[in-house]
Amino acid sequence: MNKQELIDAISAESGLTKTDATKALNALVNATSTALKSGDKLSLVGFGSFSVSKREARTGRNPQTGKEIQIAAKNVVKFKAGSELEANVN
Repeated sequence: MNKQELIDAISAESGLTKTDATKALNALVNATSTALKSGDKLSLVGFGSFSVSKREARTGRNPQTGKEIQIAAKNVVKFKAGSELEANVN
């Protein structure tokens, strides 16, 4: 499912126009990004939770040449599915 298909599904499920569904989805994405960027955790009960974790710098290996390379430290987003989401998928 891509973004446009998600907007169509939100519109059909909620009765919103596609324009309003687009605004709602964009607002959710922006609010989530802002919260995670500031170090907060986002929890949607039953759906799941998003958090940010720090990945330390490490040494990797180029698979083509075998040469060692340095991989920089960075923040990564983690998602843990909630119980309702897991139950619906299974």
